[in-house]
Amino acid sequence: MIRNWIRDIEDFPRSGVRFKDLTPLLANAEAFAHSIDRLVEPFRDQRIERVCAIEARGFIFGAAAARALDCGFVPLRKPGKLPAARLGVDYALEYGSDRLEMHADALRPGTRVLLVDDVLATGGTLLAAAELIARTGAEILGAALVVEISALSGRARWNPLVPLHAVVVY
Repeated sequence: MIRNWIRDIEDFPRSGVRFKDLTPLLANAEAFAHSIDRLVEPFRDQRIERVCAIEARGFIFGAAAARALDCGFVPLRKPGKLPAARLGVDYALEYGSDRLEMHADALRPGTRVLLVDDVLATGGTLLAAAELIARTGAEILGAALVVEISALSGRARWNPLVPLHAVVVY
């Protein structure tokens, strides 16, 4: 069902890339609700205290996941977006680098965290997010993604001791 609401956009954002567009999924209330149920299903009994999600599309699914798990939400943002004291991590992209930041007081040691994003491709952003969360001493109980693009091998870079759940795998 969920796969039917994800469309491919060829050559976006650049030539040779097949973009997985989740906006049709978001526009359908039943499909969106079903995607959130499937996203959090393996973690319902884990006593998650915070969902951390990656800017920008990860926020949509992460906030809904936090509501479904009855826990708090922590945004992992691009630089210059957070007003209070921050922690950050720089990471490499295919053509350059980027940075993720979070408020320094958003997580405490031992906080039980689920990391959420929309799409797993090469895994660089997800790994940076995990590193940022780990710096706080919080415990990452798993990562949940709506879409995994298996040909890009992002899962291979993930810690095999931490569950990684994708609702749809291409």
